[in-house]
Amino acid sequence: MRLQSISLDGFRNYEDFSVDFVPGVNVICGENAQGKTNLLEAIGFLSGAKSHRARGDKELISFHRERGTIAAQVESRDRDFLIEAQLFRGVRRKLFVNHVKLKTAGELSGIVQTVLFCPEDLSLIKSGAAERRSFLDHAICQLRPRYAEALAQYHKLLDHKTRILRDWEKNPGLLHVLEDFNEAMARAGALVIHYRAHFVRKLAERASEIQREFSGGREELEISYQTVSTVQDPLGPTVELCEAIRRHQESHARAEMEARSCLSGPHKDDLLAKINGQPARQFASQGQTRTAALSLKLAERELFQDDTGQWPILLLDDVLSELDARRQDFVLRRITGGQVFITGCEVPQGEFDEGKIIRIRGGKLEV
Repeated sequence: MRLQSISLDGFRNYEDFSVDFVPGVNVICGENAQGKTNLLEAIGFLSGAKSHRARGDKELISFHRERGTIAAQVESRDRDFLIEAQLFRGVRRKLFVNHVKLKTAGELSGIVQTVLFCPEDLSLIKSGAAERRSFLDHAICQLRPRYAEALAQYHKLLDHKTRILRDWEKNPGLLHVLEDFNEAMARAGALVIHYRAHFVRKLAERASEIQREFSGGREELEISYQTVSTVQDPLGPTVELCEAIRRHQESHARAEMEARSCLSGPHKDDLLAKINGQPARQFASQGQTRTAALSLKLAERELFQDDTGQWPILLLDDVLSELDARRQDFVLRRITGGQVFITGCEVPQGEFDEGKIIRIRGGKLEV
């Protein structure tokens, strides 16, 4: 998988920008606030039409423009693709592959997969559960289209059920449809748990191996998946998962009505980490948590390669400067193979085979 080139027009601070990339390491450097992260954001957008830092498309469009465009040439699965995203203010975006309009953004993940590691991810272990669920969801959605569909359906049902629980006292008639929403959520939730559990099982094995190597054998990382308490085996058949979710819904029915919120389901899931047998969120040092976060991201990248036979495009957004020399060296040695984009104020130490230095100033290439 390789991003050959990208063109931006009216995207963030890029007015009319084009650049070619090499298959290996592409280092994007420049002073702060020049557009390095914006360029990485545009690349990441190609894998699912989502931004890791914008809530909506309008935030991606230049201030004085009504529309923005991302166009990219990609080589994937031994084929060439032209991907184009047209973004508008107040109008739904349009996505094209080889000039054919896509029905859903999820179709992009069949062409491009990316793994992003940004400074915020260094606190992934000690962040709240929502950040870890987002990490899981972004990874699995790129690998499993059916998971993306089930997750979208679950969140749609969750929104409806939340409104019912919020308004049932004013409109008791809403309770008549609550059972239907519970049943649909149990079915969609069972699929969500199924895919998450199988992904976490593989992720845990690979991340533990990386952490052990990272620490010179001094640290054992254990990753486990925490889901609905009535689920005895998250790896079990989806029929059993659905029944377990229904039991949990029934036992929490009164509490949900009193709290006016949905307390039962995989929207409460978490990814738990232990280092040398101790909960990492409470007891791990800063260095240990950073190493664990790095191990998760590097494991994610390697699982993509295992699953698809292609390395995903790796995006490292100004994280090397946050790491000590030993961790920098480990990351740079571990990311050989596949295409890599690294941003920073300075070019990282080390030799990059077939690498390219791209200097950015004010949203333009600096010659």
